[in-house]
Amino acid sequence: MPRTTALDPLFTAVDAPSFTDRHLATLAAGTLAAVRVPGFLDEAACAAALAAAARLPTADYDPQRVPTPIVRFGPALNDYRGPGGRLQTARYWRDAEAARAAWQRAGMRPDPIAVSLARLGCAWGAAVAAATIAGRPVFGGTLREINAGALVHYDDINREFPAGLFDQEVLAQLAFNVWVSVPKTGGASTVWRHRWEPADEQHRQAYGYQRQAVEHCQRVDLTPQLGDALLFNPANFHAVEPNTGRRIAFAFFLGLTTTGQLIAWS
Repeated sequence: MPRTTALDPLFTAVDAPSFTDRHLATLAAGTLAAVRVPGFLDEAACAAALAAAARLPTADYDPQRVPTPIVRFGPALNDYRGPGGRLQTARYWRDAEAARAAWQRAGMRPDPIAVSLARLGCAWGAAVAAATIAGRPVFGGTLREINAGALVHYDDINREFPAGLFDQEVLAQLAFNVWVSVPKTGGASTVWRHRWEPADEQHRQAYGYQRQAVEHCQRVDLTPQLGDALLFNPANFHAVEPNTGRRIAFAFFLGLTTTGQLIAWS
């Protein structure tokens, strides 16, 4: 039976000249679907970031876990989740320190992650801080090249690590992407008005879900253009369609904490 019989008029994607505190608040509240800022990075900044990205040590995900090829740089906390939702700390901190060193060697000028965090902090009215574990800042900022698409999935740090992970308590999670290379065709991001529920597990596929989990749900589709930045709430199921060309984005997560602070991680 269809889950959605009427459209939610608030669940839309909007384009804006810049991000605002209102955008962040409505995304955190779960009403707005996504906010896109076209031309967040200009062509020169994209070209410089892409050239520096070529100096980063990238790798593919394990094909048994991620069946569609995705080239990546930078440790994502969810990749280090052990039994019972516990972080495999020794392996994570080793890779986080190596990634920081590689980032410095690559010479990102301008640094797309630093630029993005600064602008988001200005929008919120307070600087974005790194999420910390036992006082130690986690790595923030990844690179992903997704050309063969990404499965329907969701991201939720509180569900992934139910015993808690950060020193800060996260109320809501947002996902940020800025594209420094875009494909000629395809590569759209889709966000559905649907959050995980136990019945979804019948549609489980590798790290994500089959399309049946969202086939009757309201959706928005966003095709990236060069330099575009996108914010959305990743607790909503989302996916990426395959493309022709190279689709490369720098990305991180934001968390709104119980004290009203914005923190970042990857």
